Amino acid sequence: MLQHKLDLDKYAEIARRAAAESCVVLKNDNQALPFRKGDKIAVFGRCAYYYYKSGLGSGGMVNTRYVVSIMDALKACDMITLEQGLQDIYELWIKNNPVDEGNGWGNVPWSQKEMPLTDEIIKTAKAADAALVIIGRTAGEDQDNKAEEGSFLLTETERDMIKKVSSEFERTIVLLNVGNIIDMSWVDECNPAAVLYAWQGGQEGGNGAVDALTGKVNPCGKLTDTIAENISDYPSTANFGDLKKNYYKEDIYVGYRYFETFAKEKVKYPFGYGLSYTQFDILAELSLVTVDKVSIAVKVTNTGKTAGKEVVQVYVQAPQGKLGKPSRVLAGFKKTKLLAPGETQEIEIICPKSVYASYDDSGITEYRNCFLLESGQYSVYAGADVRSAHLCGCYEQGIQLIEQLEEACAPVESFKRYKAVERENGELAVELEDVPLRTVDIEDRISSPRKKEIPYTGDKGYLLQDVWEGNISLDDFIGQLTDFDLMCIFHGEGMCSPRVTPGTAAAFGGVTDSLVKKGIPAACCADGPSGIRMDCGTKAFLIPNGTALGCTFNLELVEELFKMVGEELFKNKIDSLLGPGINIHRNPLNGRNFEYFSEDPLLTGRMCAAQLHGMHASGTTGTIKHFCANNQEHNRYSVDAVVSQRALREIYLKTFEIAVKEGNAKSVMTSYGPLNGRWTSSSYDLCTTILREQWKYKGIVMTDWWAAGNWEGKEESKTDRAPMIIAQNDLYMCCDDAEGEMGQDDVREMFEKGIIKRSDLQRNARNILRFILDSPAMLRLMGKIQTDSSEDDQEDETDVSNIKVYKCNETGSIVITPEDEDFSKDEILFGIIINGDAEYKLSIEASSELAELAQLPVAVYRSSMYQGMVTFQGTQGKTVEKKCSLGYAMGRNHYIKVKKCVKGLEIVKLTIYVD
Repeated sequence: MLQHKLDLDKYAEIARRAAAESCVVLKNDNQALPFRKGDKIAVFGRCAYYYYKSGLGSGGMVNTRYVVSIMDALKACDMITLEQGLQDIYELWIKNNPVDEGNGWGNVPWSQKEMPLTDEIIKTAKAADAALVIIGRTAGEDQDNKAEEGSFLLTETERDMIKKVSSEFERTIVLLNVGNIIDMSWVDECNPAAVLYAWQGGQEGGNGAVDALTGKVNPCGKLTDTIAENISDYPSTANFGDLKKNYYKEDIYVGYRYFETFAKEKVKYPFGYGLSYTQFDILAELSLVTVDKVSIAVKVTNTGKTAGKEVVQVYVQAPQGKLGKPSRVLAGFKKTKLLAPGETQEIEIICPKSVYASYDDSGITEYRNCFLLESGQYSVYAGADVRSAHLCGCYEQGIQLIEQLEEACAPVESFKRYKAVERENGELAVELEDVPLRTVDIEDRISSPRKKEIPYTGDKGYLLQDVWEGNISLDDFIGQLTDFDLMCIFHGEGMCSPRVTPGTAAAFGGVTDSLVKKGIPAACCADGPSGIRMDCGTKAFLIPNGTALGCTFNLELVEELFKMVGEELFKNKIDSLLGPGINIHRNPLNGRNFEYFSEDPLLTGRMCAAQLHGMHASGTTGTIKHFCANNQEHNRYSVDAVVSQRALREIYLKTFEIAVKEGNAKSVMTSYGPLNGRWTSSSYDLCTTILREQWKYKGIVMTDWWAAGNWEGKEESKTDRAPMIIAQNDLYMCCDDAEGEMGQDDVREMFEKGIIKRSDLQRNARNILRFILDSPAMLRLMGKIQTDSSEDDQEDETDVSNIKVYKCNETGSIVITPEDEDFSKDEILFGIIINGDAEYKLSIEASSELAELAQLPVAVYRSSMYQGMVTFQGTQGKTVEKKCSLGYAMGRNHYIKVKKCVKGLEIVKLTIYVD
C-alpha cells in the first residue's frame, strides 16, 4: 500500500532556496550589496508591495496559501530596518492608485502605474544607508511583450525614479521582479550601484530575493539569455510578431550563438553571466577525448572572503567547415557545492560530442540529414560565462557521422537563412543562403503500412487490471474494445471534468461508461508548469518560474524541488502536470518566455530532464510542451513557424530530444500553430517520424486545448481531428463529453470512409493505456494507495472530497436549495455541467435578521475566476434576490464558488440560468 506525505515546510524551504539561487547580480559597484547588519533601507517602487509572483494564463493560475512579497520579506528581516516615512507615503499613494487588473485573459497591462518622485519624497528617505528600487513586469499567455514603455522598456517615470534615487544614494540597488529579461539600456544612463534580476519567484519569491540581498544566500544565478544593447540587435526581432508567418532567418544563430559569432560589441551582458559576493578561480583542462565524448577536469577555488557557489560552463568551438558554425556552443555545465573561502572543488564535466554536432540538411558534406562533426580543430573553453570562458584544450577531429536520420518537417517555401562565412581578416560575417526544401512526399510516408490491426474479439470480460497483473497482454485487452470505444478514448474530457480531481485541466482514458466498465480509470492532468492549477479553489504551491529555475543552473536543486511537486500531484490525485514548458527564448518579446528556461537548448533540455526525474520519483510525471517552435504568443493559433531542418534539429527540437532521451519523458503536448505549413497537432513527421521512430519515444502525445488540425495543403479546422489520429497524436484535448463528441468532429466520418484505420485507433489507444498502466491512476483504481489524512498539509484548503455536480435542464437552468447544499457554510462550492457556450447568471435568494444598514457582501467565482461581488443589506428576516453575471462560459464543466464575506446572511436558494 503506497502512502505519500507532503511536507509543506520542506517544500517552502526548497522553493525559497531555488528563488534565491536564481537571482542574477549584473552590477555591484563598491560592494553596494549585500546589505549590512544595521542598515536602514529606503524602498522605492510599488512592486515592493505588489509582487509579481508569476506570469499570467494557464501557467500562473495557482491558488496559493500565501505569497511573500519583497516588502513582506524585508519587514521580517531582523538585520535591517526600513525607512518608515517613505513606506507610509507609498502605502497611501497605492491606496489612492489601486492596481489595474486589466480586462481578463490576454488583456492585462505588463506594468503598473508608478508613483512620481518629488524632492520632498526623496528628502524623507535621506537618512537611509541604502536605497532599493523595485521594478516589476508581469508576463502572459496569449499576449507578447512589446518594445515600448511599460513593457520591454522602462516607463519615463520608472527611469526618472532610478536616476533620481541613484543620484541621491551612493548605494542604490535596482531589483527586477520580471518574467524574463527586459531592456537594460538605462543602466549606463542612471548608473545605480547594483542591479539584480530576481525574476518571478513564486510564493516564496520575496524571501528568496531578500536572502540574496542580505547575503544569507550568496547570489549564484547566471543569465540564461544574452542581454543585448537594444531589442533591434536580436536577429530574430525583424521576423517576430507577424500575424501569418515567422521566418526563422537567423537559423541556428539564436542568442549567444549569434552574438558571439557576429556581434560581440552589441552585447551588454553575455549568456551565463552573473556576479557573486566572492571571487572564484577556475582552472580547467581538456583531460580526455574519445570517439563519442570529451571530458574536462576543473578545479574551482573560492579566492574571496565569503562562501559561495560557482557555475562552470564548457563551450566548444567547431571548425567552420562547409556548414558554418557558431563560435561557441554550450556543451556542458556544472554548479559547485557551497565553497568556503579558500576551498577548492575538483569536478569533471563530460560533454557528449552529439551535443555540439551539426546537422546537414542540404548534403553539402555528402551526409544529408545527418548529425555529424566536420573535420578540423575543435577548441574547448571553460569559465564562468560564454565571454570569459578561456581555452582549456584543443583536439583534431576527422569527419565523423554521429547519427543518420531522414528528412522530416522540412520547409515547403523558399527563404534565406544566415550562414557564417570567414573573411580574409579571419572575422566571421553573415552570408545568406537558400534553405533546403522538402523533397519527401508526406502522404506516401503516411499511407505506407502502419501498425497491424488487432482482430476484434468482442467483450471477453477482461479488465485493465488483468494487464497490470500480467494475466493477459495489452493487445488482448485492446482486442475487445469496440470501434466506438476506440474513437471515444481519443477524446480527453475537460476542463474541470467531474471524472477527476476538481478544477483540473482534463481527464483521459476512462471517459465513457463503457471504458470505465472495462476497468480503465480516468487519468488526470493539471495545468502547470509553476504549480498546480485547480479552478475550484484548491490551494497549491507556486514555485519560481521557468526563467528563474533556469538561472540556478542547479540540476540537483531543481530535481529536489520537483520531487515535492510530484508529491503534491500524487496527493491531489493528478497524474501529469502540464509542463515543463521547454520552448526556446528565441526573442525576448515572447510573452510566455517566463514559463520557459533559456535561449540555449542544452540548458533547457537538462532542466526539463531534472524536473521529470523529480516528478517520476512519486510515480507522477510532466507533459513537456509545446512541441514545437511555439516561440510567439501573438496569434499563436495560426502563425506559421517557417524553419529549416537544421535549426529545428540543433535548436528547437533538441530540447525535446534531451527530455525524451535523458528525462524519460512520458507525455508530450503539441503546440497550437503550424510548423512549415502543417499544424503540429496533425504532423505525422513530428509526432511519428521524429518523436516515435527516430527518438524511440513510447509515451502519449496530446494536443493543446481545443487545438486545430489540418490535412496536407488544407486550411486548419478544429473539427479536423482525423489527421491527428493518423499522425499519432493520441489525445484530442479536450471536449465536454467524449461520447457526445462524435457529432462535433470528423473522426467517425473518416473512419467510415476508411481513411482512419482501426489499427490507427488501436495504436493510439495502446499508447494511452500504456501510460495509464504506469500511472497513479491505476494504483488508485486498484486501492493500492493510502491517502494521507494528516492535518499539516490540509490547512486553508478547499474541501473537494464531497463536491456535488449539477447538470443544467433543457432550458439551461439549475436550481439548488438547502436540501442539495449546506448553505450554512461560509463557502459554497459545487460543480455544474452546462448545455453549451453561453452567457450565464447566478440568482442568489437570501435573508438576514440584521437591520437594513448592515452590509453583507458575497463574492462569486466561476472556475476560480472572480465574477463579482453581490452585496446584500440586512433584511430583518425578509428574503430578497440579487443577481450576478457568471460571464461567458465555454465548455460544459465548471465550478461555482459563492463565498460569504461576513457573518449574518442566510442563503435560501441559488439559481443558475442562461442570460
